Amino acid sequence: MTKRNFWGYFVPYGLWLGLFVIAPVALIVYQSFFNLDHQFTFANYADYFQSGVYLKMTLNSVWYAFLITLFTGLISYPTAYVLHQLKHRQLWLLLVILPTWINILLKAYAFIGLFSQDGLANTFLRFIGVGPHQLLFTNASFIFVATYIQIPFMILPIYNALDDLNPALVNASRDLGATHWQAFRHVIFPLTLPGVKAGIQAVFIPSLSLFMLTRLIGGNKVITLGTAIEEHFLTTMNWGMGSTIGVVLIVAMIIVMQLTTDHTKGAAK
Repeated sequence: MTKRNFWGYFVPYGLWLGLFVIAPVALIVYQSFFNLDHQFTFANYADYFQSGVYLKMTLNSVWYAFLITLFTGLISYPTAYVLHQLKHRQLWLLLVILPTWINILLKAYAFIGLFSQDGLANTFLRFIGVGPHQLLFTNASFIFVATYIQIPFMILPIYNALDDLNPALVNASRDLGATHWQAFRHVIFPLTLPGVKAGIQAVFIPSLSLFMLTRLIGGNKVITLGTAIEEHFLTTMNWGMGSTIGVVLIVAMIIVMQLTTDHTKGAAK
């Protein structure tokens, strides 16, 4: 590659990285050191780590993100495994991807209609003699909807990992007497673990900062750091405290990425 070609590729990428990644993060970090009077201070960080309310929000965010990721993984891995075995798997994979083309706000309002007192879910519960029940504005409904929305982002990396798996390794384990379960446990799952880790990154990190679903589906009963950031930026106008919480989320996301990054490839190289 010539020097001119190198700069031709680097400049657009560098501009995009600087304007849309580095600059916003730097601005958030900078803003986190100012109070409502625009005075430089460390009080925002002191308030965050000394406040039981913010620490509880942090635990809630991590707990809900963990549950969403767990349920998403339990659904997505078998789904990706079955999809990989199907004849027309590309068509089925397209059907999995299609919901991601719909705006998350539209999907949230669709579930509001489904879970409302006169919605389809309660209509079915009345039909079987169980309902109606309060389905909307609960923790369970929030986790259900968030899991549904995140499922495609977990299925895709797992499916790609299964697609990259060398069938000869699985066949060799079967030839050596391994059962289907033993082949899955000792060959398939360990070799597709990088896809699972990539899926965890794609689901857990966004789930830490959910705020729209906490409003529309959780009905403000689900309080997370994303909700607190929205309040500080749009209601109290305390941008310094909102930025501080944003910095904490960024650090948490970096930690998650480090814990779920496949370091074995780098070591092998």
